[in-house]
Amino acid sequence: MRILVIGSGGREHALAWKLSQSPSVHVYASPGNPGVARCGDCLPAGDGSPEALLAVAESVKADLTVIGPEAPLVAGVVDAFHAVGRPIVGPTTENARLEGSKIFAKNFFRQHRIPTAEFVAVETRPDARKALDRFRFPVVIKADGLAAGKGVVIAEDRAQAEQALEALGGRLVIEEFLEGDEVSFIALCDGRDILPLAPTQDHKRLNDGDTGPNTGGMGAYCDSRILTEAQTEDILNTVMRPAVEATGFTGFLYAGLIMTPSGPRVLEFNVRLGDPETQALMHRMSTDLAPVLAAAARGELGRHSFAWKRGASVCVVLASGGYPGPYRTGMSIRGIEDAEAKGAIVFHAGTRIGPGGLETAGGRVLGVTAAGMDLGEAVKKAYEAAHKIRFDGIQYRTDIGSKGLGRHKMGVPST
Repeated sequence: MRILVIGSGGREHALAWKLSQSPSVHVYASPGNPGVARCGDCLPAGDGSPEALLAVAESVKADLTVIGPEAPLVAGVVDAFHAVGRPIVGPTTENARLEGSKIFAKNFFRQHRIPTAEFVAVETRPDARKALDRFRFPVVIKADGLAAGKGVVIAEDRAQAEQALEALGGRLVIEEFLEGDEVSFIALCDGRDILPLAPTQDHKRLNDGDTGPNTGGMGAYCDSRILTEAQTEDILNTVMRPAVEATGFTGFLYAGLIMTPSGPRVLEFNVRLGDPETQALMHRMSTDLAPVLAAAARGELGRHSFAWKRGASVCVVLASGGYPGPYRTGMSIRGIEDAEAKGAIVFHAGTRIGPGGLETAGGRVLGVTAAGMDLGEAVKKAYEAAHKIRFDGIQYRTDIGSKGLGRHKMGVPST
């Protein structure tokens, strides 16, 4: 089976790595990256338009295409593939609006009684300033469109809120701040059936202790103890099934949740796998992913299930100095072989081959991912490996998974 993975980040490297383990699969990627090139053949993506990506799939006679990032989905790549009968995993343009517009998504939640934070959608800054009067601080302010995970500001007071209004623009969602544990709940859908993946927890803020600006994600861990069976069923019944029944959603549906004392509340929907959640998920998954994805594309997902290795997995993101603001690229990367000798897998997110070898090419550079028989062992292995890698300006959090460690030591499930 020829499988084409679209994208160039750590999520796509993790997908290619997992798919390459299937004995019947040859992996292609467009455009890929130096890490993906170790798993399959990388091809240029042209201008990245749906038509260009369809041409890539046709050039390699891909039996299946899997889309990593959100932008091609919002642009209509799935519709282009469907029009010529080429198998693909992902949502249609209409359903991709669940991520492409925060305002659309919040109104969708309201219409279908999916539990979410109280909110006001605004079109202009004057409307936004009036809306702020309706909320207590801290308050959450979100840009309407795609922002690579960075279009969210948690404003602690009025002054920070005013700064956010200036920075994020006119069309915004302003919503109440909810207390509780964040959970990334991702499921593969075929328009009817829903196959949940193991729960994960992302770490969005740049610095330890969940401080600093929002990023695309500084690390994640995967541990089945994040949710109880009852919580999982509650999420399926109140969030995932209503959404799929209303839309006929196909592909990966990602619910970013806050687990409140009153139950799950949806912060946002994404219409693809998370990054860096995918790195932790693929490392821990024991199922052969290829036939499950093929079944999803055919609408036959009900015959399948996911199995997971015991224990937990952790991904620690190594980022460029200055990220998520301006940063330099072209920094020589050293120590990946030493890190992998520690038992980790190092997924490439923002790298390229330069005159002197492997170098940085993005804000998030590498995802050092390791597993253990429990979360503590996985954290230890991931950080032992991360410490082996060096490049000028390197920065990373040192507390990925710490909330889970504290919770599980006390024997308390996510609440």
